[in-house]
Amino acid sequence: MRLAALAAGFGALILASCATTPTTGSALMTEDPYLWLEEVEGERALTWVREQNARSLAQLERDPRFASLHADAIALANSRDRLPTGGIHEGYYYNFWQDETHVRGIYRRTPIAQFSSGNPVWEIVLDIDAIAAAENANWVFKGIDCLEGTTRCMVSLSDGGKDASTYREYDLATRSFVANGFVVPEAKSGVAWLDQNTLLVATDWGQENGASTMTESGYPFVLKRWTRGTPLESATEVIRGQASDVGLFAGVYQDTDGRRVPIAIEANTFFESVNWRIDGAAPQRISLPEKSSIQGLYQGYLIATLQEAWLGHPQGALIAYPLSESGSATPQATVLFAPNARQSIEGVSITRDAILVAGYENVRGRLLRIARAGGQWATTTIALPENGSVTMAGSSPTDSAAFAVFEDFLTPDTLYALEQNATRARAIRALPAQFDASPYVTEQFEALSADGTRVPYFVLRRRDMAFNGENPTLLYAYGGFQVSMTPGYSPNLGKLWLDRGGVYVIANIRGGGEFGPAWHQAGLRTNRQVIYDDFYAVERDLVERRITSPRRLGIMGGSNGGLLMGVMLNQHPEMINAAVVQVPLLDMLRYDQLLAGASWVDEYGSPSNPEERAFLETITPYQNLRARDDFPVPFVVTSTKDDRVHPGHARKYVARMMELGMPVLYFENIDGGHSAAANLNEAARRRALEYTYLMQRLMD
Repeated sequence: MRLAALAAGFGALILASCATTPTTGSALMTEDPYLWLEEVEGERALTWVREQNARSLAQLERDPRFASLHADAIALANSRDRLPTGGIHEGYYYNFWQDETHVRGIYRRTPIAQFSSGNPVWEIVLDIDAIAAAENANWVFKGIDCLEGTTRCMVSLSDGGKDASTYREYDLATRSFVANGFVVPEAKSGVAWLDQNTLLVATDWGQENGASTMTESGYPFVLKRWTRGTPLESATEVIRGQASDVGLFAGVYQDTDGRRVPIAIEANTFFESVNWRIDGAAPQRISLPEKSSIQGLYQGYLIATLQEAWLGHPQGALIAYPLSESGSATPQATVLFAPNARQSIEGVSITRDAILVAGYENVRGRLLRIARAGGQWATTTIALPENGSVTMAGSSPTDSAAFAVFEDFLTPDTLYALEQNATRARAIRALPAQFDASPYVTEQFEALSADGTRVPYFVLRRRDMAFNGENPTLLYAYGGFQVSMTPGYSPNLGKLWLDRGGVYVIANIRGGGEFGPAWHQAGLRTNRQVIYDDFYAVERDLVERRITSPRRLGIMGGSNGGLLMGVMLNQHPEMINAAVVQVPLLDMLRYDQLLAGASWVDEYGSPSNPEERAFLETITPYQNLRARDDFPVPFVVTSTKDDRVHPGHARKYVARMMELGMPVLYFENIDGGHSAAANLNEAARRRALEYTYLMQRLMD
């Protein structure tokens, strides 16, 4: 159906200083007594987990506020007041939906014309709850890829939410799995249709000559062609990468005339890839720099974004060149759009008529339409509301239909049909408000980081809020992997935090993609301290503006944002009184040896490189933990089933805190994957626990 994306101050003394003081590596913990907690399913480790869960849940769930928060979170999780967004395939609009009846979810469809009316009638084509019940399995839906012109799909199902999944062939016509159809066993695989009887498969092929066919990062590096009716083991090799790669992934790009071009993406690092055409007798390298991303095909042109300057074309640009020149060292590329220093490209979608570019200007969304006619490229802006976020919500290169969603912090999601060859937007459905936004206002400020960089951030607060430094404030950020933090409507934030007296802040620190690849690359590897300086600058600015104070300020972040939390707790614990540390990386001296960690060396640097290790020693939260009186009580959340960020990070960090006599709360969801929630109800419980903790720390 589509190519899957590759690869979630308390005094004048504090306010007077911008300088950060990261811990040096000289006092690092030299031995790790908690390696046994890295045994994910080990009996000793799980016993420890259950003990910590029981201790922390007793404090949080017995709080009188928890029941009310949980009830609201459950109601919001199961609310039908959500936009049914998805994708376009063969004249239908498809959507994956979860609610109180379909906790695991259903995959459903409606004709595009009916969807455009705003009142679709849905037809269920796949029921994950029913499959899980029939098979007595803890299935979590991970995605579906359907072959154009057929009713055949490959469905990805995960046990408990892990990244590793099983692929099974499914027939939309019969609403059933295909007897003796394609099945790829559980692994971190990549699967794509070559034709109705052939799959491209990158998976764990077992040992070859005594060596693994999986990379050091835990992904496949051998791509094979598998023919229907033959055993998977007989599949023939198409292309292979190296064990040192992040992985090798397969996909198919479809042009506006229906032509399908199979490709292989050899990810040498997380941000550097070589793209190969595999539709010929031998793989042919596609001419693009390693830091670039193919976005699709349009009228015979290859469309790509550049994360580095190339052939005189600027970093961050969207380019096009004839597919026929894909093997040329110097293809005649045209720059379709070149963002300035405060702009970014967030997403590119292609319809039969146009290239649609969703992006941001000073973290405020806009949607561009780029089309070619009469040998000329033309760019226009599609009129949509301002000062929010714009995301694509379904398109196909062989269909004129396309859909987009607008939202901001206080405006519920509104779905737009892009009509007249995607030249105008018509609102077809707006969600009802799930909290009363009238008392609130959104403002954008800037903080000055240590090196003079202006760092924007948004504040969501009551209009009548007193600037007295006493407002319970939650500051959220991510700061990595070119992931942008943009305005978005969150019923959970409104009901569980704002309506209960909180202020919310989201910081657009470096490491993200808010201002394009340069904003991200400014904080890579040994330059990473600028990310933490940016976050500290926002903390200080909030206090200087008397929006809050360290007594009332809490911070939250997950995954890479969990690392951010761990670093800030060590570098500036005096600035906060709460920290929600979600599915975090915390042992930065062993992260590359745990699960998918090796794939992130391009972001963080390698512990085996002396210069980069020396820097990692200054920031690694686990080894730099020290007992100190100004360290707040954090709440650390992770998942046993997370096979991306190892739960050992969180476990060891908490065990070390307890050894040092430092209070800490911990919750590990036994299921849940990297989101730490296996289904809607588990996600609701986790949110209720987090907001209960924040109220205890910031409001009491």
